[in-house]
Amino acid sequence: MSELEEIRVGTCENSRMHKEITKLFHDRHIHIKEFFPGQKVLLYDIRLHPFPGRLRSCWTDPFIIFDVFSHCAIVIQDLTRGMHFKVNGQRLKPFLEPSAKEREVECLMLY
Repeated sequence: MSELEEIRVGTCENSRMHKEITKLFHDRHIHIKEFFPGQKVLLYDIRLHPFPGRLRSCWTDPFIIFDVFSHCAIVIQDLTRGMHFKVNGQRLKPFLEPSAKEREVECLMLY
């Protein structure tokens, strides 16, 4: 009977170690992002598209952050419709606006 008990304890220990390693692997891929109200962000589009296209971006229009909660929930405002909705902070990334210098286009005349 003691052999069965030892096997059970060893199995429980292996299971606990496996759970810890899996948690460490999962937590390593979570990126903590800091957001604040008024910041512009892009929202990741999770809808399935039958033919997504190779050059089509998965990130949609810039939104404005309206409110930030402590549990990674963020209320964003759609600029076009003015609607507010709550999303997970992992689905957002900061929107980097191009500077005035980057917006300038140099035009060359070829003859």
